[in-house]
Order: sequence, then C-alpha cells, then structure tokens
Amino acid sequence: MLRTFKADLHVHTCLSPCAEVKMSPLAIIKQAKAHGVDILGICDHNSAENVAAALQVAREHGVHVLPGMEVTSSEEVHLLAWFDAIEPVQQLQEIVYRHLPGENEEETFGMQVIANADDEVLGFNQKLLIGATTLGVREIVEEIHSLGGLAVAAHIDRESFSLLGQLGFIPGDLPLDALEISPALSHEDAMCKYSFSLPLLQSSDAHKKEEIGSCCTRFLLERVSIEEIGKALEGREGRKILRW
Repeated sequence: MLRTFKADLHVHTCLSPCAEVKMSPLAIIKQAKAHGVDILGICDHNSAENVAAALQVAREHGVHVLPGMEVTSSEEVHLLAWFDAIEPVQQLQEIVYRHLPGENEEETFGMQVIANADDEVLGFNQKLLIGATTLGVREIVEEIHSLGGLAVAAHIDRESFSLLGQLGFIPGDLPLDALEISPALSHEDAMCKYSFSLPLLQSSDAHKKEEIGSCCTRFLLERVSIEEIGKALEGREGRKILRW
C-alpha cells in the first residue's frame, strides 16, 4: 500500500563546521519528529561520522534516517549521496577521506563534533571537512552509484558550490538521479526557472534546529528505501514526487 512520506533529505549535524553545535543527532531527530518529518537525510560535509548515532536515535523515535553525505568535488560542487544502510556510506567516507587534503582550523571554520546518541561529545574530527576533495564530479557520482546510493546535485540555484554555479550547466551525460533546489526558491519559481529532464527536490539544508523540516519533499512510497525513492524519482509503479 502506498502512502505519503514527508522527507527532509539534506540536514547537517554538529559534525559539519558550518552547523550549530546544538545540532546533535538527538536534537535533530526530536525536532524532525515534532515537525512531522518522516524521512531525514543526514548529510554532513565530506563525512558520515554522526550517522550511526542518528540511526540509533531515529529508531527510538520512529523517524527514518537515510545515511548520507554532502561531498565536495574538486570543482567545488556539492553532491548529495543517500544510502539504505550505514556500511556503504562508511565506504564512501573512506574514499572521500583518502582524497581530502588539509586539517581543520576551529578558529576559522568551526568545531567538527562527533556525538553519540545520548548527546555526549565523543571527539572532534580534525580533517578539513569544509574543503574540496580531489575527486571530480563524475568520479563522485560513479562511486555513489557503485555503492548502491542515489546521487543528487545539491542546491543548484545557488551561485556557490552548485553544479550550475561552478560549471554553468548540467552535463547531459552525468548520471544524476535528481537535482536539489534550495529553500530560497518556491516550487512555482523553480518550475518556471528550470526545465531539466531530471526531477527536482527541495530540502532544508538545515544548519540550525529551527530550519529542520522547513522545506521538504513529499513522496508517495510503499516503504522507506533507496529503491522506493528511486522509483518515485522516475515515476514508476505508482511511486512519485507529490510536491515540495
């Protein structure tokens, strides 16, 4: 039986240096639950070290978490990756870490907090997570797909760190699964401005608690899985994007 799921698929935790320290996995899941969000995509910059804690908390509160990451390509393009389980995102993290130069400077970029499900600080990531990897856009998309995930170009309407902003176009042969629109554009404005063959989604790109669930995409699915969301993106077997 198909039903509607409200999804905010681009949320940062306190691991991302640009997010508030208050964005612990526990705080995020509680906020999502309070705002009726069914599916969360946990997508920190170039790392997935807070995904395990988010999954643990989510199971206790009845929220579905898609393990994810926001990877920065060598062209400084942000790409979202979503998976069904933690193992593939951890494999992607290993690949990203091998291609991520530099060390974080907390005074300049902010703290990168690794937290557990009980709101406790486990440590601090010292890698330059805000930086760019040496992987190209195409390489990243191929790695995501090889691990069974969905690959989405993040906030394409932004001038910085977007596929359109950095390259000026969407390569026709780049096998993306969807394009994400930032909260800055309404559904109507986005539909008027963009006419790509790829489906459009919108997420909050939350860096603060109050932003969680502020922009969501509603899917008609049988259950929460990458396969089901993939069908919705393609409009197959009755699965579809209802509205964002």
